[in-house]
Amino acid sequence: MTTLSLTGQDISVFTEQDVADLAGRLEQDDYTNPFEALKDWHTLRAIAFQRQDLAEPYLYLLDIEAYDEA
Repeated sequence: MTTLSLTGQDISVFTEQDVADLAGRLEQDDYTNPFEALKDWHTLRAIAFQRQDLAEPYLYLLDIEAYDEA
């Protein structure tokens, strides 16, 4: 299993297929060590913040819940 190593600039060049591949790896959860999974999770999270349109179908993988700060 290979994971991606990215900088903030690289997020802008992600395609829908790249994000689908990343989400597929997270869904399969077939990593050789937990740090590879964590790296992919953080990458998807960064995409969700910077390119929300690409990550929207896969937000369930991030398990982000809205909360009220009041």
